[in-house]
Amino acid sequence: MTRLNLVLLLAVLASALYLVRTQYESRRLFTEIDKAESESHQLEIEAERLKVERRAQATPARVEKLAKEKLQMRTTSPAITQYVTYQGATAPAEGAAAGAARSANGEVRP
Repeated sequence: MTRLNLVLLLAVLASALYLVRTQYESRRLFTEIDKAESESHQLEIEAERLKVERRAQATPARVEKLAKEKLQMRTTSPAITQYVTYQGATAPAEGAAAGAARSANGEVRP
């Protein structure tokens, strides 16, 4: 009878230690899940912030400002616009003569 009591006592102690270990592991995993969810929420907030920032970077006013400042571009006006007119099909000899009649600044003389 003493042996049976000793075996049962060892079984109860082993199951109690296993239960404590399982509860500890469960709590540890729960805290890891909580941390991962918190990090996921922070990443979603950061992604949304970056989307808003990207939209702000692509506004037409900002693009125009950068074009003027960095690329030295300017808006069109009738004073600086050159219009090209279509004069129909020219003979190859006329086109060659016109090409030979270019002045020093690149303008075509008639």
